Amino acid sequence: MAHWSTFEKETERETKKLIRCVCGLAEDEDEEEPNFQLALKFAWSNFRFHRFLDVDSHKVQRSISGIYEKLMVHSEVSKADSWMRLTEEFLNSPLSNTNGTKTDIHYSILSLLLCLSGSPSNTNFTERPRMKEAEPEDSFDWPTYLMEGEDIDRGPFPDTPEWSEEESEDENGHQPISREDSGIQLDKTPQEDKDNASKTVPVTWTVGEPDARAWLERHVVTPYWVANGPRFAHSLHLHSNLLNVWDQHLYNTDPLYLPEEKAFLTETQVIRETLWLLSGVKKHFIFQHHDGKVSVRNNVVVTHLTSNCLRSVLEHIAVYGQAVSRLQRFIDEVTGHSPDVGPAGAGSAHPSKRGSEPPFRTYQAFVWALNKFFTSFKEELTTIERGLVCKDETVTLTAVLERLNPHLAQIKVLHKVFCTGIAEVPSETPNVVRASHLLNTLYKAIIEYDSIGEASEQTVALLFSLWTETVRPYLEIVDEWIVHGHLFDPAKEFIIQRNKDVPVNHRDFWYATYTLYSISETVESEMNDAASGSSGGDAAGTGNRQLTMVSFLKPVLKQIIMAGKSMQLLKNLHCRDRQQSEGSSRDAERKSLYTLFLESVQSRLCSQDASPAGTVTEQQATRRSLIKMQSIIAQHLQMDDLHDPLLAINFARLYLEQSDFHERFSKDDFTVDRSSQAVTCQTFELTLRSCLYPHIQKRYIECCGSLMKTLKKDYKLLEYLQAMRNYFLLEAGDTMYDFYTAIFDKVQEKESWQQPSFLNVQLQEAVGQRCPEDSSRLSVFLEAMDPARKKHPVNNLEVLTLSYKVPWPVDIVISSECQKIYNQVFLLLLQIKWAKYSLDTLRFSDFMDCTKKLEGAPADGVKAKEPVKQQIHRMCLLRVKLMHFVNSLHNYIMTRILHSTGLEFQHQVQEAKDLDQLIKIHYRYLATIHDRCLLREKVSFVKEAIMKVLNLVLIFSDRWQAGFGAWKIESIDKMESDFKNCHMFLVTILNKAVCRGSFPHLESLALSLMAGFEQC
Repeated sequence: MAHWSTFEKETERETKKLIRCVCGLAEDEDEEEPNFQLALKFAWSNFRFHRFLDVDSHKVQRSISGIYEKLMVHSEVSKADSWMRLTEEFLNSPLSNTNGTKTDIHYSILSLLLCLSGSPSNTNFTERPRMKEAEPEDSFDWPTYLMEGEDIDRGPFPDTPEWSEEESEDENGHQPISREDSGIQLDKTPQEDKDNASKTVPVTWTVGEPDARAWLERHVVTPYWVANGPRFAHSLHLHSNLLNVWDQHLYNTDPLYLPEEKAFLTETQVIRETLWLLSGVKKHFIFQHHDGKVSVRNNVVVTHLTSNCLRSVLEHIAVYGQAVSRLQRFIDEVTGHSPDVGPAGAGSAHPSKRGSEPPFRTYQAFVWALNKFFTSFKEELTTIERGLVCKDETVTLTAVLERLNPHLAQIKVLHKVFCTGIAEVPSETPNVVRASHLLNTLYKAIIEYDSIGEASEQTVALLFSLWTETVRPYLEIVDEWIVHGHLFDPAKEFIIQRNKDVPVNHRDFWYATYTLYSISETVESEMNDAASGSSGGDAAGTGNRQLTMVSFLKPVLKQIIMAGKSMQLLKNLHCRDRQQSEGSSRDAERKSLYTLFLESVQSRLCSQDASPAGTVTEQQATRRSLIKMQSIIAQHLQMDDLHDPLLAINFARLYLEQSDFHERFSKDDFTVDRSSQAVTCQTFELTLRSCLYPHIQKRYIECCGSLMKTLKKDYKLLEYLQAMRNYFLLEAGDTMYDFYTAIFDKVQEKESWQQPSFLNVQLQEAVGQRCPEDSSRLSVFLEAMDPARKKHPVNNLEVLTLSYKVPWPVDIVISSECQKIYNQVFLLLLQIKWAKYSLDTLRFSDFMDCTKKLEGAPADGVKAKEPVKQQIHRMCLLRVKLMHFVNSLHNYIMTRILHSTGLEFQHQVQEAKDLDQLIKIHYRYLATIHDRCLLREKVSFVKEAIMKVLNLVLIFSDRWQAGFGAWKIESIDKMESDFKNCHMFLVTILNKAVCRGSFPHLESLALSLMAGFEQC
């Protein structure tokens, strides 16, 4: 076995030990025995020709990570840290007879340990500190050993220290350099400065000593802010002494010139103070803060600039510093809830009376957006100052301002928005006006800067990001309202406020629960319709109304109000109880309205990244179309003697954007072909229309649809509407016939019928036979009537009032005002039914007995009068004429008005999307039948003529039943003349109305009455 390697020899030795250990053999047992050799061969065979797979390092690593995660889940942080650290140290440590780290042997050992481990998480483990063996120091004296036997010549003075080349170089460095022959002016430092620079003062200073700050001020930076401070060393080059040259020129040319005391600074110090000013620091030497304004110190100069030049640059910087100071002060007031208020000019946005109130959420969101901007801005300032400290490259004030120019332009825009939207708002303005005005200011600023074009893309992007952050509280309030039915607005900053005096289960909930504030005068009527009777609050005042309506919510304000009220009503209905558990589980997975809006905006603005090739092609096509449209519009402008190329470009761009909008909107594709940072005017409005409004519209459809379904299915809204038509509009003819004929019979029999007990018993009997569920809801009341109206018999029915008890929430639709209109139509129908019933119950047999009696009487009693048969004929003709009139009016009301209008109403009710729309449909239906039944004050003269005819019918019926002995023949002439006059008047009026086309529904009534009039 001479050819075996060391590893194989060690393996042979360890294998023999393993055999002895397993078989229980002693150390002195002979290894040459056959059994021992068989065991050795078996072990070697399994070592060399085993069927096990090699270790999988990835599987081992996953097991290690799994144990670590399990330990972290069990909150055993120390064990988890020890496990990861020790396994990592083991994998990165070399093993004996193995080269490298993280080898298969490493992972094999770890795999063996993992297989042997039972439950690592249940083991009590405490890591023991392991001391690393220190490497022994080599104390052997190698120089003595190596120099042994060597002779070294140390010279005549062996105790002299060794010579250093650095000292020689330092000594040579103090020698003056002559460059007079080079033609380049030599920079020389003043002699006293050179002497001071060459002197080194030994300083011993320890941290914590009283003079520590003085030592830093004396040795770290020159105290330029101290009066008569030491001058810094600078070059004597002409360019570095422009200030002295200019002062000398002024001294020579102006005899009255008097030099002033100046504070000399380096440009580096000016740059650093500029950076400090822009970062919000308020204590400076160059710049001074006074009453919120930043001014520049007069005596600050630099050697290479004139004082006027430096002052103009610093005043330009001070303007931006003042803007930063105002914005930073507002941020500190909101975030720190500072009750102290500075002067009016200091830019404070909160009045003193609001010092104890926390700022509302819209201001907090605006401050959060401002803080994000200033964080990135201060990072840029820090980067510049770090480069200034490192001195790796030359940094000038001009270069710094040029680098900060985009940021300064954005600060100017932010300060303008702050002044307009916050600082200029009066101190006593309510929060709702403040929030609305701020959002409107940002909204208008985006549109204003977008009109400039591509030059303001960064500004528009900044304003858009600022607007999206500021609008977050509003969208969260809307989301909470339309999702949970709870209008959470503790600071009263939302334009809709909850009236807590009206509970949800009140019948006026839908009309008086919410108040819409800050209504613009131009859209006041529209918003009142959207609020469905809500009282528009005058909180904003007359002067600020045009500024306080939130512009971006106008297109969906009605949907928000409807969805919010519908959701609150749904949460208080009984059917909501069984859905509450499901809704709470789904709400955890639901995304808020603000999150959905941001995701939609992100996908919309970044949609061009998905297809860059197509975008380039579309951009080229858009550019060619723009050039073509520009030339066409330029020709049109030249025809009107106008030569304005900028106007032509903007007209062409507007045309393309509008055509692009219509094309994309019709296809439901809102992909924007612009960079993700560019939000143009049309794009911004289109972004809201495609990214915000659809989410609100979807929630509106869900809430209102669910409410309508609940009212129709669970609360039988349609059945109650049909019941109102059945009983008030007499569509349930057989049921109501039993009720009103009982009254008419009492009247004909001259019996008293105006008794509530009698009326209610008759109504209950009539309704209880066919609709027992409605018998408990219907009732009849008697009201007092003017005694003057009792002269006409037809007016006696006006004391009746039919009432139907409608449960909540159906009474929101069928209100008491609606029942008043129903009662007016009901009384008109009852009067027509009374007249028709009176004529229908007349019999010809009543005249037969009277005729026989009159024929047997003496002839001298009737000689001067008409024959009896002729009088009966006249009465029958008048009865037929009256019946024709009453039947024409009855058919017009019951068929042309109530039936056809009722069919339209049923169709509209089925298509109603929300409760407010259903209420409007119901009111419109009642207004229509009220108008077409001639109950309006405008056509009261027509109704009076009809009532006169109906009263004539009742008088005629009464005299018919009384017989010839109870009335005179002249009364027939009077009734005929009165009927003829009323008939002629109605025919004339109705024909004129039909000819004008103002009342097309009256055409059938006019034709019917005209036919009866011609037969007369």
